[in-house]
Amino acid sequence: MLRTRFTEEFGIEHPIVQGGMMWVGRAELVAAVANAGALGFITALTQPTPDDLRLEIERCRELTDKPFGVNLTILPSIKPPPYDEYRQAIIDSGVKIVEIAGSNPATHLEHLKPHGIKVIHKCTSVRHALKAQSVGVDAVSIDGFECAGHPGENDIPGLILIPAAAEQITVPMLASGGIANAEGLVAALALGADGVNMGTRFMCTQESCVDQKVKEQIVANSELDTQLIFRTLRNTARVADNEVSRKVVEIEKAGGSFEDIRDLVSGQRGRKVFENGELDAGIWTTGQSQGLIHDIPTVAELVSRMVSEAEQIITGRLSELVAEPVAARS
Repeated sequence: MLRTRFTEEFGIEHPIVQGGMMWVGRAELVAAVANAGALGFITALTQPTPDDLRLEIERCRELTDKPFGVNLTILPSIKPPPYDEYRQAIIDSGVKIVEIAGSNPATHLEHLKPHGIKVIHKCTSVRHALKAQSVGVDAVSIDGFECAGHPGENDIPGLILIPAAAEQITVPMLASGGIANAEGLVAALALGADGVNMGTRFMCTQESCVDQKVKEQIVANSELDTQLIFRTLRNTARVADNEVSRKVVEIEKAGGSFEDIRDLVSGQRGRKVFENGELDAGIWTTGQSQGLIHDIPTVAELVSRMVSEAEQIITGRLSELVAEPVAARS
């Protein structure tokens, strides 16, 4: 069993987290992650209204008695949702772990902490992680350049970002981006993380609600099959390579504005991909880790396999690399 500061402080069995994913973080997946001994997050804004979020939280509780959390991501959008009302729904529902991304966590801590809620803040830079730590978050999640969704604008991969953050961060830290197997878990721990956050890998499991065609496409894709959109807008996002994402990149390179791509990047179009399997209906997020994904297991199989293989790597292959000095052997 792998024990870290994160597992101890957040009351979970394994140092593995399923982060919030739009249209994906629903009760079935989150409960399966919790039942496997990891930590899953319902995605608040996947639910149409705050009251729907309350119902989804209750539905998750019917499926598991283990800890789970709710993700609240606050990003620029065409029609901003009522974030404060979603936050209140989380509080009212008695959820004790919240993952925040996209805004200063201080705005929410004054509302969440009095209710005994632990807060994890997702960051894409050491600077932002230090800021989050200074205002009182309980843990940070560091997203490297390999990740799906928004990797920030610094283009720093996890191999550099994780240890750079570990040198300065004192709260528990999750490594995110490019992780899909036991090797990634062991590497993250070796680099100074206290656990890993995975999105694309959990999206490609049997309990994930996304259409089977999406899962099969992830398995078929390599690490090369993503596009970086919104680069010219300084709001970079990594998404799957398809007709729509290539068109967006083409328009941006030609000097187009957001208005020129607004309809192409609509969230509702992306929802069609996940729910109907229309792979070219819109943009959909996936990370470079898809190049490491070769099957569609149950969540329990995935978590069990990752942990057991990680233990074997640590106690087997890595320990065997440490040889006695020649003098000692003689």
